Amino acid sequence: MSHVTSTPTSPTTTEPASGVGRSSTREGSRVVVIGGGPGGYEAALVARQLGAEVTVVERQGMGGSAVLTDVVPSKTLIATAEWMTVTEEAADLGIRPTGGHAGSFEADFATVDARVLSLAKAQSADIRTRLEREGVGLVDGEGRMDGPSAVIATTSYGDQRLPADVVLLATGARPRVLPTAVPDGERILNWTQLYQLTEVPERLIVVGSGVTGAEFAGAYNGLGADVVLVSSRDRVLPGEDPDAAELIETVFKRRGMEVLSRSRAAGARRVGDGVEVELADGRVVQGSHCLIAVGAVPNTEGLELEGAGVKVSESGHIQVDRVSRTTARGVYAAGDCTGVLALASVAAMQGRIAMWHSLGDAVSPLDLSQVSANVFTAPEIATVGIPEHRITSGEVRGAITTLPLARNPRAKMLGIREGFVKMFSHRASGLVIGGVVVGPRASELIFPITLAISNRLTVDQVSSAFTVYPSLSGTIAEAARTLHDARG
Repeated sequence: MSHVTSTPTSPTTTEPASGVGRSSTREGSRVVVIGGGPGGYEAALVARQLGAEVTVVERQGMGGSAVLTDVVPSKTLIATAEWMTVTEEAADLGIRPTGGHAGSFEADFATVDARVLSLAKAQSADIRTRLEREGVGLVDGEGRMDGPSAVIATTSYGDQRLPADVVLLATGARPRVLPTAVPDGERILNWTQLYQLTEVPERLIVVGSGVTGAEFAGAYNGLGADVVLVSSRDRVLPGEDPDAAELIETVFKRRGMEVLSRSRAAGARRVGDGVEVELADGRVVQGSHCLIAVGAVPNTEGLELEGAGVKVSESGHIQVDRVSRTTARGVYAAGDCTGVLALASVAAMQGRIAMWHSLGDAVSPLDLSQVSANVFTAPEIATVGIPEHRITSGEVRGAITTLPLARNPRAKMLGIREGFVKMFSHRASGLVIGGVVVGPRASELIFPITLAISNRLTVDQVSSAFTVYPSLSGTIAEAARTLHDARG
């Protein structure tokens, strides 16, 4: 998923929305949620906890695209590919397959694909079961607004009008389509269609080097495909920490991936049993398959938003403030359809905040400075807090430290040679204000830094906490110790 931010369009407040009272009106409040993804189903659970009558309208399946076609299946595929990259260090660790040299492994793609799809379906079923157990009404169909206080659900049985005191729009987004590279589901694909493949592509051309493109390029390279990554920018992952992105690109190339930087794709066409991708400078890249990963567009068409008084931006995203309110009283929005930050964790928090606010519970506005994000390449890139460029530009008076993982004793034992920990602190206060972790399971290692930021801990407080010896998290404590004298 891409990392996109937008400026809130309504004033921030912790007071309940107009027309919705506090705890005395929670019981019996009618909440209708359009969209059963992370933003929608998490909101539904909170609303039920607060005593509201809740109905979720979902057309695809509980969990939405995040569970069925995006986050869950893609990270399952990536987890399998990661096992293939781990074997790179097998020989150095003294491990050899009994039948031959180290690294002689291959993926049974039919098994991989079946597991990916079965896990996604199982997760969707678990979410549905949880919602039903909590008393949430579920409607299989498409929802649209009928003014600001009702939803029309179109189902196989006809239309159903659902009156609402509170409406949450959590309709997500879908892959952007280039008119010159329209997916056919067989050779030219978007990321929701990859799971229809029955074998590893012989030569996969990935158009787009953002988070989605880089993750799939790395995964299929690990699974044995010949991969060409087409990037219109100077480097892969242009929105990430430059040092982290440079390391990932170096790893990609070392593993045999062809990275075409500053190469904009003009179009893709199917040619027989393969594809051709034409670049803007006239070059043509040939492959067996092409993945188009050039961002996403919000699913906001057909929702009758204008009639409900809900404003959208020029890009089609629903405008919200930091407590998830739209421009219509009693109507909230969460997730990728808002364009705030395209992460499942943010969608879920937006949905929870919407219910806490609308139903009169205690609530804190969304704070993006506390959001941790992860790129599931191998190694992973995890980030939280302010980026380094805000310090180097002088915008923030901060101190920076960078420690390589290779000198960590646990990393040596595990054969980890690449990766690092960065930590940023405020020079005046010593507060931890940001961090970057690059390495295996960086998504787990970023959590201590996230906790430090969200609880306003100083580097001295972080460094005084015990870590296990040996452990990769020891480098985080060491980074904090190196910032001890960085005030001034």
